[in-house]
Amino acid sequence: MGRRDDTELDRELAALPPELRWREWMRRIEAVLFASATPVARDDLARIVGQGASVDLLIEDLTVDLEGRPYEVAQAGAGWMLRTRPAYAPAIRAAADVGGQALNLAEFDLAVLAAIAFHQPISRDGLKDIFGKEISRDLIGRLAERDLIGTGPREPRRGAPYTFVTTGTFLAAFGLASLRDLPDPEQLDDAGLSVP
Repeated sequence: MGRRDDTELDRELAALPPELRWREWMRRIEAVLFASATPVARDDLARIVGQGASVDLLIEDLTVDLEGRPYEVAQAGAGWMLRTRPAYAPAIRAAADVGGQALNLAEFDLAVLAAIAFHQPISRDGLKDIFGKEISRDLIGRLAERDLIGTGPREPRRGAPYTFVTTGTFLAAFGLASLRDLPDPEQLDDAGLSVP
């Protein structure tokens, strides 16, 4: 989130008793997460609570407070977001037009995205080595357009080709807090799935 004018926001809430103050900070964080389409960073959340308040503890308490609700707090990259619990996906698909929000990627696009996730930073040449064929700029463009991948460091060789890495949007789309949450390639192999 970009910096906003918060001069009128009473961050400290000194007039409230401590237990009500804490609950109000939790509600503010919930409101910001609810209103944001992307994960919200700790620094942004810290701007809406009092100076001595721990954003991490507020998030923990909010997580407990939301137990039994159809949505939950999820860490995505360096921030947090609210997301619907998976058990409610069929009801949402049945009642709401959410088709435009789905990834709707072709199987090969998903395979390339998985290869980027597991081998990043990786260039188109590196992807060609994995798949045995050239990966089109259009496919890379589709993934970048959806903000699932971005450019990484350039390869240290002649021509210095770009490499590709996954983004915070990728983490959020797959419900990952960090890349460490990706499944272990050996576990995937054991399950009959292979990582390109």
